[in-house]
Amino acid sequence: MTTPQPLSSSFRDPNGFVFEEGGHLYRKVRVSYSENYKQLIHSGLYVTLVGKGLLVAHEDSDIEVNRTGSTFKILKPARVPFISYPYEWSFSQLKSAALATLQIQKYSIESGMTLKDASAYNIQFFGITPSLIDTLSFEIYEPGTPWSAYRQFCQHFLAPLALMAYVDLRLSALIQNHIDGIPLDLACKLLPRRAMLNANLLMHLYLHSSMQNKFEGTAENDKKRLFPRKALLGLIDSLEAAILSIHLPRCQSNWSAYYDCNSYSAETTEKKLVTVRDMLIKTKPKTVFDFGANCGRYSRVAADLGAMTVSLDMDPLCVQKNFLDAASHHDNRILPLVIDLTAPTPSIGWSNNERSSLIERGPCDTGLALALVHHLAIANNVPFARIAEFFSLLCKNLIIEFVPKSDVQVKRLLASRKDIFKAYTQDHFEEEFHKFFEIVEVKPLEASGRVIYLMKLRETQQ
Repeated sequence: MTTPQPLSSSFRDPNGFVFEEGGHLYRKVRVSYSENYKQLIHSGLYVTLVGKGLLVAHEDSDIEVNRTGSTFKILKPARVPFISYPYEWSFSQLKSAALATLQIQKYSIESGMTLKDASAYNIQFFGITPSLIDTLSFEIYEPGTPWSAYRQFCQHFLAPLALMAYVDLRLSALIQNHIDGIPLDLACKLLPRRAMLNANLLMHLYLHSSMQNKFEGTAENDKKRLFPRKALLGLIDSLEAAILSIHLPRCQSNWSAYYDCNSYSAETTEKKLVTVRDMLIKTKPKTVFDFGANCGRYSRVAADLGAMTVSLDMDPLCVQKNFLDAASHHDNRILPLVIDLTAPTPSIGWSNNERSSLIERGPCDTGLALALVHHLAIANNVPFARIAEFFSLLCKNLIIEFVPKSDVQVKRLLASRKDIFKAYTQDHFEEEFHKFFEIVEVKPLEASGRVIYLMKLRETQQ
């Protein structure tokens, strides 16, 4: 009988942890959490939240593991299709996760409970739908007590959203450097003065930060102050208004209009779509990574075939557009994420393994790398050998496009720099990728000079 060991991301809660056994996820609930768990179930809160898609479902498990005297229950939660992190989300993804957290808190208060934490890492996306994955985040509400997760909510959600809207979308990357949320004093220093004109931001960021600094270390006195239920609900409504009041300014990035200014004719575009679709059908993927997905045109081809598709791009505005388009079509088979392949998400957190790297979350069944290789090889000086090795770590099959030097997009990349890329040839491309992949199919895109390849990872690389 095995003794369950917590996953590297699940060790901070004294009331239980998640572990893996036989390819399945389980959650150990300790006796210390039993009363809270009973309230979660008997109050109807669990059924309500699961029914609205706000909480991941679970079932009781009788798995044969070593159950110490501290064990109350073993649960088997539904598995998240792909784990993602707040620093990989678009503005609207973070905003929808924030609103979901506040909605959960409202339902909790109605059921005599409250969220004891408001970590963005406790929210995961089932496609476009944000859901809480931590069943142990609830505790019985004690009348008169304030919301203990207030500061955490502001640091994990409100501060980064304000910075993305008022300063720059790319500031979401600050969340990666501050794993427990962006400090409020730092956010206030970075935000422009005009952000103070938003009364909700003034209250929950500027005044909150000021009071936090003034009363730091006086938590015991703070606990003695009565905070009526009506005031608690008012706080949640005010935070919701703050989140809803933040909007992105109108802007356009270098790549958000890529499909409108590429080098394809309408005929070539259609042939590329058909070719990619046919190759996807041949690989029969359950999971797809669309590398350099832009606004997700080919991600939707994969999703329409039933594949759970992680749509990756370095441009936060492209990812924003991708997410909004998927949301407008209620498409839960696409997960757009902000990831720069030249510096993909690393392992971070405690002992550098609390949050997994992109590579650790792979491999997928099939990867798409369309109109991408020339950016990696020429714009970023990455040799074909390194590119091939990288993709071999992330996908079992690869649909990849080679773009020749004669292409207008490559000429643009070389317009302002010396051409030092003598090895940038189709023959060398095939030679280096052949070391990691079997080339299954080659489809030229006629007059464009571009070529689509279907490759399969060699058994020696698996």
